[in-house]
Formats: sequence, structure tokens, C-alpha cells
Amino acid sequence: MGELFRLRFPNDTSRRIVHVDMDAFYASIEMRDRPEYRKKALVIAHDPRKTGGKGVVTTANYVARQFGVHSAMPAQEALHLVPRELLVFRDPDFEKYRAVSAQIHQIFHQVSDLVQPVALDEAYIDVTANHDFSNSISLAVWLQRSIEAATHLTCAVGVSYNKFLAKMASEYNKPGGRTVVTPDSAQEFLADQPIGSFHGVGKKTLPKLIDMHITNGAELRAADPQLLERRFGKMGFVLAQHARGIDPRPVEVRKAKSIGKERTYNPPLQSDVAVKKELEHLAAMTVAAARKHELHGKTVVLKVRDVDFHTQTRRVTAENYFEDETAVAEAAWQLWVELGRLQRPVRLLGVTETALAPMSYQNIDLPLN
Repeated sequence: MGELFRLRFPNDTSRRIVHVDMDAFYASIEMRDRPEYRKKALVIAHDPRKTGGKGVVTTANYVARQFGVHSAMPAQEALHLVPRELLVFRDPDFEKYRAVSAQIHQIFHQVSDLVQPVALDEAYIDVTANHDFSNSISLAVWLQRSIEAATHLTCAVGVSYNKFLAKMASEYNKPGGRTVVTPDSAQEFLADQPIGSFHGVGKKTLPKLIDMHITNGAELRAADPQLLERRFGKMGFVLAQHARGIDPRPVEVRKAKSIGKERTYNPPLQSDVAVKKELEHLAAMTVAAARKHELHGKTVVLKVRDVDFHTQTRRVTAENYFEDETAVAEAAWQLWVELGRLQRPVRLLGVTETALAPMSYQNIDLPLN
């Protein structure tokens, strides 16, 4: 059955796909900016001792991970896992992280316009048409060195002929490694990979596969594809493909659906005057970012989070496109007024433009007679 599967779904090995994954991205930025954190167990989360136990871990550095701290874990658990003298909580600063991410993505676009961001710290790049590098290793080295020179941060790079294998390759040698999986080496590479490292194998799927005596890539490849599909539906089909190094998905260049800026305040904002000043600043940055992509929008969204972590959003859609930062700031201020102005000190503000269109789409007033 496996051979029939391979013949029915041939493998395209002509592409060259890169997967870049930054090492403990948010935590690494904080350690770069605060070197005293490097020997600490740094957890990017609101300190649960200050929030009544609320909060979730965004990420953690490798010291904290050695104690079992991981992303999406309740921050409260970190208090029980890490010795108090080592543990440091740091509030996430997404404005700073987005700025660093933008630097990194500028480097990606130096090697290809086919870039698919997965998150602020992760992306696929299709470099099939790039002939500036003699081999994949030299390309991976250039990316790592360029990113480190620009940001003083490290990353893992995987290169292969499809997205699945490129991601497996980047995860194979973290942090800071680089791995190339060629068409000739793909089956050998996959054979020893634990089944839990395959994309789509989560907490529910993993024990079922183990019950079927499938614990690694070699055993997954040996399994009947039809049995996998009957047992796991579409995911079973995908697993059968991945076991054979097949992944036809293209690198997708996504058009922006919204462009915005937000900022966390410590100390919090205590007055309407301070809020208005920050809204003007955020509006200016949002419009500048939209113009960089030659876009403008008809909808403005305001996001507000107070010191009790209560978050509200409001939006307004205009008949015409918002032309400049003044118009966006005025719309954001009116939304603030609709929310009732300052009720509690403000921890976070965000301004976003949506309903985007190219700036070539102008506001046109048609004559009525």
C-alpha cells in the first residue's frame, strides 16, 4: 500500500524552502537588553504574585525551560517549579518584539519575496529562484549571521524541499543550529524522528499512535496509509504523506488584513490627557506602517486594557479612507470617549487600521448632478 500511495502522490523535490525559528525570541530580546537576566530563569509573563494568580506564560528562556516552564502554562505554576532566587518574571513588551521582528523580516526579504510569517519569531521562505548562494549551507549561514549582526539574537535554520521538512530541520538542532535535509537524506532523517515531533501529532493523537506501535518516523512510514486515514481522518492522510517526505503546500504570501500598533504602560496612564497623547502617537505609527505598504483603511479599532486586565475594543468604519494620522487619532479619541473616558488606570492601548486597500484606491466624491 505504501508504494501505491507514493505513486499516487508523487513528491516534488524541486523547491528549496527555508524555515527560520528564533531562539526563545521574547526572552532573548529581554536578556539582550538586560544582561543580568542571562543566568536567571526568565519567564515572560505577568508576575502572578501581582495579579492574584492570573496570567499565562508567553515564553521562557532555556534556564527556565530546564525546570519545566513552557509557553501557555499558567504563570502561577512557574512559582512552584523554579527556585525563587533564580526566577524572574518580565511583562511582555509586544511593541518592542514587533519592532525586532520587522528587522528580521527585512533580512528575509533580501533573499526572497516569497515569505510566509508564522509568528513574530518564525517564517517560511521559498528561495527556489535565488541563485546568489552556492549551496543551502551558505544561505543558512548568511541568514544566521545577518540576523545576529542586526539584532544580536540567534536562530535555528532548516532547509529542505518542502515546508514540513524545513520546519523539522530547524527544530532538530535548536538553539542556534542549522540543518539541511536533501531529497536523498529525507527518509533517513525522518526514520529516527520521534512521532511526537511530527506536525499535527498532539496530546490526543500521540497516545493513539503509540497504541498502534508507531513511535517514530520509520514506523509511521511502515503503517498502512488507509488505516491511518480511517483512524485519524484527514490528519491520517497528512501523516502518511509526511512519513514519505511529501508536503505540497506552497509558501503563502499573505496580504495584511490589518495594521496596528499597541503599547503597554508601566506605570499605567492616569489621565485622559495622557491617553490622548498616546493615541496620537500610536495613530502616527499605525499610519506610517500602513503607508510603508502603500495601504490605507476605512476602519479604526481601539483596544484598551486597564490595570485589572479588563480589555475592551471599539471600532468605527468611515465612508471614506482615513487619509492621515490626525484623522486616525481623532477616530481613536472618539472611541475612547464612547468607552466613558478614564475609569481605571490604563495598562495598554492599541490603535489598528482595518478594511485595508491600496492607496491607489482614492476617496472619490462623485457629482450628483
